[in-house]
Amino acid sequence: QVQLVESGGGLVQAGGSLRLSCATSGSIFRLTTKGWYRQAPGKQRELVAIITSNGVTNYADSVKGRFTISRDNGKNTVYLQMNSLKSEDTAVYYCMTKSAGVDYWGKGTLVTVSS
Repeated sequence: QVQLVESGGGLVQAGGSLRLSCATSGSIFRLTTKGWYRQAPGKQRELVAIITSNGVTNYADSVKGRFTISRDNGKNTVYLQMNSLKSEDTAVYYCMTKSAGVDYWGKGTLVTVSS
């Protein structure tokens, strides 16, 4: 059974930083596309950042220059370094792993940015 577990969320002041982690366990190929999504209250889930198996990254315009996605294939873990946080970054952040045409999701971690 594939399981994704996010950690690192919390409360931070505007301008601060947080680092999210997402560890994947279970029978899944490690070299897959991984990503971070977020869902703010009353809004649809949106892509934040994605990283392919060979390290190519893509970011939502709203986080470019502030967030950095990275991965450790040995640990089957993906990270999201979030700097210069804004109140509009407040959301539940979900990690995703894509494998064999199936998207696997974590349960999410809450990030709250106070202004």
